[in-house]
Amino acid sequence: MEKEQLVNAAQEMLSKAYVPYSKFPVGAALLTKDGEVFQGCNIENASYPVTCCGERVAIFKAVSQGVRDFEALAVMANTDRPVPPCGACRQVMSEFFEPSMPVYITNKDLEVKETTVQELLPFSFTPADLESGQS
Repeated sequence: MEKEQLVNAAQEMLSKAYVPYSKFPVGAALLTKDGEVFQGCNIENASYPVTCCGERVAIFKAVSQGVRDFEALAVMANTDRPVPPCGACRQVMSEFFEPSMPVYITNKDLEVKETTVQELLPFSFTPADLESGQS
């Protein structure tokens, strides 16, 4: 799958976002190593802390289906600059993605910035940290 196709899959999700409070739709599309795409959008809640971002929806959908091998992630919002994932999403990415995995962030003009999980969250807390801290 081409980068543009993955970005388009993220863009499709903007219209499905449930954002009555922020009015800030985000779409995501996660490509597996087998070529499957899991899409997600942000889903808000009146109790703001239980809101879930589009990136995490896509990741959790894939993981809940038993998928653990990922190729790339695209994230899109109707912003001026390519939309950066929030800190919570970056931590979830570091849990399930290789540090070098590409993350394509984009905006309303389809300007794509390619980054990696490592660049988004350097020196991240990982499962290996938990293992090394156990007695």
